[in-house]
Amino acid sequence: MEIELTASMMCADYGNLEKEVKNLEEGGIDSFHIDIMDGRYVPNFAMSLNDLRYIASTASKPLDVHLMIEHPNNRIDLFLSHLRKKDTVYIHPEAEYHPSTTLQRIINAGMEPGIAINPGTSVETVMEMLRIVKKVLVMSVNPGNAGQMYLPYVGKKITKLLSLKEDMDFELYWDGACSADKILDFAPKGVKGFVLGTTLLFGKGTTYGETLQNIRQLKF
Repeated sequence: MEIELTASMMCADYGNLEKEVKNLEEGGIDSFHIDIMDGRYVPNFAMSLNDLRYIASTASKPLDVHLMIEHPNNRIDLFLSHLRKKDTVYIHPEAEYHPSTTLQRIINAGMEPGIAINPGTSVETVMEMLRIVKKVLVMSVNPGNAGQMYLPYVGKKITKLLSLKEDMDFELYWDGACSADKILDFAPKGVKGFVLGTTLLFGKGTTYGETLQNIRQLKF
């Protein structure tokens, strides 16, 4: 079973960012997850436009840009101008008055459109957007900080989304508290990719290549 593994770069060593990108690519990472936080939509500041620009210029693998900001439509061109055709941009529907307009701008720029769904966001409130996007990022923790605990009720939401993905033509991705048991449980059910942070990838005392190989060798 082929799954996509993406590195949560807010967890990387910023004193050696170029080396981090290189080691992750050599280790077999599929993409780089860039969390942009404005301190308003979520109660934290994380990565910046300059971080995105640097990683985009250094990495050969795709970027998954996760915009945790208020009214992304007002600033979307700042981010799109540094991305490539194969990159993905996720927005939070609650953060925008007209999220479909923002998604269309992402599509028009040639990027992959996606929505991120918070634990407290119901599937019903984003139903029509599921027909627009190519990727749905399900937050298994409340957004804004690394190292949080998994919220078990999110599993039922994932089950509901999995029942819709074929008809609406989107892929499902997991973000937050991603452990090996979650991959073993949800990958066979149809979750396509997983964002890896401090739970599985960073700060483990092994090379990224060894860690990623161990994840890919899990017995589904």
